[in-house]
Amino acid sequence: MIGLPAAEKGESASLLACFFPSLTSRQKARFEALQALYEEWNAKINVVSRKDIGHLYAHHVLHSLAIAKVLAFLPGSRILDAGTGGGFPGIPLAILFEEAEFHLVDSVGKKAKVAEAVADALELENVVVRQARVEALDSRYDFVVSRAVAPLPELYGWVGRQVSSKHRHALPNGILCLKGGDLRAEEAPFGKRVVEYAIPSLLDFSPEAIGKAWKEAPRPEREALSRSLSEYYESKKVVYVAF
Repeated sequence: MIGLPAAEKGESASLLACFFPSLTSRQKARFEALQALYEEWNAKINVVSRKDIGHLYAHHVLHSLAIAKVLAFLPGSRILDAGTGGGFPGIPLAILFEEAEFHLVDSVGKKAKVAEAVADALELENVVVRQARVEALDSRYDFVVSRAVAPLPELYGWVGRQVSSKHRHALPNGILCLKGGDLRAEEAPFGKRVVEYAIPSLLDFSPEAIGKAWKEAPRPEREALSRSLSEYYESKKVVYVAF
């Protein structure tokens, strides 16, 4: 059962089925394993706020997967997670897109260690983790993903030469990053090459949508979860910059 939206009660990976109903049994098992893995590693190396670890699925995993509502990565595509921290958004996306290749990079060794340990525990063969500065990489990627790592112009400067000029997806290659708030100043240099996707427009937080995957829950509990998700994601968005 999906947990109520309270950190002290925790939440279940089954929350994800409300928004991704076609998950395979292997994907579900890997998502379910994340809570224990991050609780264990977070006790040693703080990569998720300890006050927020009970919201791992609602605030971190689901947030990462919002990128998948903008673009489905094709088999064989190469994705760079720039400044992955403990593995977000790269690890949830790698679970979802098993046939895409993910390169998770962070300049902080302790954070890269956590991401690598989680990927190894999940046996994610499509994930490589490296401690490095993204601007020092020599490889080429179809897309760069990130989660609140740096202002867009700075991120663009870091990864500009890492994005391949060979386009295979519905969107031209570029950056897909998770951000919040008023982004007009940092988006201005990119003109029409930047597109904002409000996460509440990508993920249906209505009690009715939640009820499709959480049929046994009383209406008040579905409404409580709906309100909690709507409030948390109110100003959050996926930002796409085309190259």
